[in-house]
Amino acid sequence: MMRAPAFWWRPRPSRAAMLMKPAGRLVGRRAAARLARPGVAPPLPVICVGNAVAGGAGKTPVALALGEMATLMGLAPAFLGRGYRGRLRGPILVGGRHDARAVGDEALLLAAVAPTVVARDRPAGAALAAKHGADLLIMDDGFQNPSLEKTLALLVVDGAVGVGNGLVLPAGPLRAPFGDQLGRADALVVMGPGAAGDTIAAIAQDHGIAVHRARLVADRAAAARLAGRRVIAFAGIGRPEKFALTLVEAGATVERLVAFPDHHHLSEAAAARLLRLAGDDLLVTTAKDFARLHGRSGPAFAALRRRATVLPVTAIFDDPAAAAVLIEEAARRHRGAPRS
Repeated sequence: MMRAPAFWWRPRPSRAAMLMKPAGRLVGRRAAARLARPGVAPPLPVICVGNAVAGGAGKTPVALALGEMATLMGLAPAFLGRGYRGRLRGPILVGGRHDARAVGDEALLLAAVAPTVVARDRPAGAALAAKHGADLLIMDDGFQNPSLEKTLALLVVDGAVGVGNGLVLPAGPLRAPFGDQLGRADALVVMGPGAAGDTIAAIAQDHGIAVHRARLVADRAAAARLAGRRVIAFAGIGRPEKFALTLVEAGATVERLVAFPDHHHLSEAAAARLLRLAGDDLLVTTAKDFARLHGRSGPAFAALRRRATVLPVTAIFDDPAAAAVLIEEAARRHRGAPRS
């Protein structure tokens, strides 16, 4: 897997993007047609949390925040994901025997909060979650997958980059034309500040779509331990530079950022190189990257698990009631009550 090209995130299409635009139109037409297909009615309310673009915008932290709120509200939520970059097709309930190579890194993070089902067949995954007693299903990703009808569909965008140059893969980062995606969204979550996010929020509001603001907040205790420390950071996420900025905001001095493609699985040799590179400096990584080290054998992996410090982040809505409002709206829609 290659890292996302930098030209995707420029506000205006570059020459390289324009050369790829015809291919993007073709991908966009196919993606728009797929979005329009009807899905199977779910046995329980489904909140889908998706990215408009390829790469991280904060959808998994938003899904986790919804799951935690649902539990506080006395519900029995379950998560559903496809297990991206995992080998198991499912449907399966994620358990302690699974590692990231089996079910993907996101599933491991989700399973720490609530029961998590991995299924390439989303309707089958929803049925399994309902069988295990879930009364609310939170999909981490799957916005562009039409197989399961969504009760409430959320799009998450990064405030700093929005939808990049506004073009569809491979010319830009969009998974489908933005207008088609926005037309199927019930709400937009803008993660963090930024003019790009403000622009997308204004477009959504013009279309009558609710806009919620949120931000990623580093764990205070972990951040305090990093203040004043020299660190070597490594991350295989959508935008690794965001992680480096979070470390700087925590007071750490980032001597070097080692960036890998999103969801990248390290080799034993790469783990050994990271250890040599760090020397006496502190190795710091994301929760998602650390999850991918789970279950890996070999002396370098064992040493890296011992050496690596994790800086977890949490999605916090600017409006403390936002998560509960979204969950209540999904429940109302599933019951067939009028929309609020």
